[in-house]
Amino acid sequence: MAKAQGLTWTISDADHMTQAEIYGEVLTQIGKTNKKVVALTTDLAKSTKIGKFQPDMPDRFFNLGIAEANMMGIASGMAETGLIPVVSTFAVFASLRAAEFVRTDICYQQRNVKIIATHSGTSFGQAGTTHHCTEDLSVMRTFAGMTVIAPADARETGKAVEAVIERDGPCYIRIGRGFEPPLYKDMDFEFEIGKANQLKDGTDVAVIACGPCVVHAVDAAQQAEAQGVSVRVLNMHTIKPIDEEAILAAVMDTRRVITVEDHSVIGGLGSAVADVIAASGKGCAFRKLGYQDEYSIVGYPDDLLHKYKIDADGILETIGEVLKADFEEDEDWEDE
Repeated sequence: MAKAQGLTWTISDADHMTQAEIYGEVLTQIGKTNKKVVALTTDLAKSTKIGKFQPDMPDRFFNLGIAEANMMGIASGMAETGLIPVVSTFAVFASLRAAEFVRTDICYQQRNVKIIATHSGTSFGQAGTTHHCTEDLSVMRTFAGMTVIAPADARETGKAVEAVIERDGPCYIRIGRGFEPPLYKDMDFEFEIGKANQLKDGTDVAVIACGPCVVHAVDAAQQAEAQGVSVRVLNMHTIKPIDEEAILAAVMDTRRVITVEDHSVIGGLGSAVADVIAASGKGCAFRKLGYQDEYSIVGYPDDLLHKYKIDADGILETIGEVLKADFEEDEDWEDE
């Protein structure tokens, strides 16, 4: 299997490459050795970077025109023959326009299709609400059997692509439009589907984030630490299956939990974390940062993250708010 660190581009190049460019490179390298991998697009080969696959393997590359629902159905049929179809389009089209076909043709049939959705969240902020996608995590995680991943940066995206090709069953990876800041300095980190990466330990507050918000969470934690506040940061790259153990450890150790996502607070990462906490019977101060039952305005991505308080400034402000919650040190948390 191709490894991200073995590609023709170097690690230093990754600082200047988008999530989509790296996934295109990784997928191409995998395709050269795994003849079962086929790539499908809907007139977005350049925009989503899946077009990198075409020059080396034109007989396994398919442009289906502007017909996302049709693409999902065709991918399902290809998977039934033993192929591993990788489809790529904008997140808003994959999760909303083609939702019925993802559900019925892919998930219900338990087909081995990999969906790589670009331009997620408000990463294409200038394009307006029609091209924002702040609902895809909630949609995709409701589909039975679907694995849902939101990598934090380009390097993690490369590892996620490798992981889903090896994983049987439908998988959804959401990435941005590009220009996402790097989180990891190199490829020397573990990536396991369903296992969160703890980037910083802390005992006062836990910040659980996914996607581009992870970088902002680390920044906020470092600023809080300078003020004497101990903040744990979890990169919850897998939304489903979610790392329940890491969540419950954060609850028990800090009793103050903040989730951060470039997504609606309804049904996404925050809701998935809340489900785990509620089922545990444990209580904590809990805040969900994201879009609060609203559509984002039009604007540059960084400005939108700031406006909706899902950048470092907003996270730091919320850390200050949840720190006001007091708890008895000797309270017995064991269930009766």
